[in-house]
Amino acid sequence: MRYLFENASTAFELIAAGRVLVAAALGALLGIERSLAGKHAGMRTYSLVAMGSALFVVTGVLLEAWNIGGSLDPSRIAAAIVMGIGFIGSGIAFLHTDKEHPGELTTAAGVWVAAGIGMAVGFGFYTLAAAVTIITVIVFTVFLRAENSLRERYGVKNGS
Repeated sequence: MRYLFENASTAFELIAAGRVLVAAALGALLGIERSLAGKHAGMRTYSLVAMGSALFVVTGVLLEAWNIGGSLDPSRIAAAIVMGIGFIGSGIAFLHTDKEHPGELTTAAGVWVAAGIGMAVGFGFYTLAAAVTIITVIVFTVFLRAENSLRERYGVKNGS
């Protein structure tokens, strides 16, 4: 019986590791755009945030599945991730926002979204995570072009 438990545990851990890997890859995709835009948080930051979020979620899911944590609720872990990443994001926004880098608030928001993508993957919602990754890249790129075009058209300076 112990043999069956160990093999099942290993299989679930491999699935969890795959989820963490997918989250890291999706986070890196977001980070590529930020790196190309010259922002402080790039591929590594976004990848680590998404991967860490997925890791916390899949760990909670595994603990709940094996009833190791007693009355553990993985949604409480997700709520803690949201608050923790909000704290990190506020640090990014306030510590790195100046005249040279007025867009760090967007970077902070992107890190927050990367955490959400990691959580979605951690819970196994791959399609949702992939869709949000694509939408976020569109927001980072297409919306930036639209904003710059509108600013130019109406004579508004960046950051005003």
